[in-house]
Amino acid sequence: MDSAKKKQLQELATRIRMGAVTGVFHAKSGHPGGSLSIADLLAYLYSEELRVDPQNPQWEDRDRLVLSKGHCAPALYAALAQKGFFSEDELLTLRHVGAMLQGHPDMKGTPGVDMSTGSLGQGVSAAVGMALSAKLSNKDYRTYAILGDGEIEEGQVWEAAMFASHKNLSNLCLIVDNNDLQIDGRVGEVNSPYPIPEKFEAFGFHVVCIDGHDFDQIAAAFAEARTVTDRPTAIIQKTVKGKGVSFMEDVAGWHGTAPNAEQYAVAMDELTAALAQIKEG
Repeated sequence: MDSAKKKQLQELATRIRMGAVTGVFHAKSGHPGGSLSIADLLAYLYSEELRVDPQNPQWEDRDRLVLSKGHCAPALYAALAQKGFFSEDELLTLRHVGAMLQGHPDMKGTPGVDMSTGSLGQGVSAAVGMALSAKLSNKDYRTYAILGDGEIEEGQVWEAAMFASHKNLSNLCLIVDNNDLQIDGRVGEVNSPYPIPEKFEAFGFHVVCIDGHDFDQIAAAFAEARTVTDRPTAIIQKTVKGKGVSFMEDVAGWHGTAPNAEQYAVAMDELTAALAQIKEG
């Protein structure tokens, strides 16, 4: 990937982080940690990978994205705002009564959201159904689903994986955000899903393991997924929960805690400085 493209993606990811933190702060509740860990992924998806049209959110031939770990909606909303699905001002109303942007994605109320999610494990099943529908309808759109590593402790994830492999859904790409933390602590200590790559391989997936904060590796993984024609793909991305905000990084307590005014100011100062450094670099 050339330096100009990488710089553009880094800037977009930082803006997504800023939007996610801003939304959670104004809501006084929400899930910043896991939102920040998927910001780079979302920047790449909406800039380079997904075939979508903000002016026609219900376009029949669009690619589908299911945020199966729906509590990380602040990052998804920030990405959708950056893409032009709605104004960034909407982020200030996150989780407010009657607002468009609720605590978990709502496909009926938010442009660009392809599936209502929140109950962990269910989003991936919906994504499998979307991929199957494309196959049955001879459509060429692809379906992507983002899962948390804590989420894959849910049995429904593996039922869906078994079905996806059985149906050879090569148009399906699952991305597991392996930041190693869930609400109760370390994933491996709560109810270990490790080893994750071997599990998906055993269920018949093509598996790619990457650093989820390295855009070269992200780009290569999605390019590789498009070459796989006989099975679904699972991208296991190693990330840092709370990435980009120093006091949130790798701290389980920031799974579902909103920053106070002082913390918000520190977070935004850090992200603003990171943005300036990217521009100068």
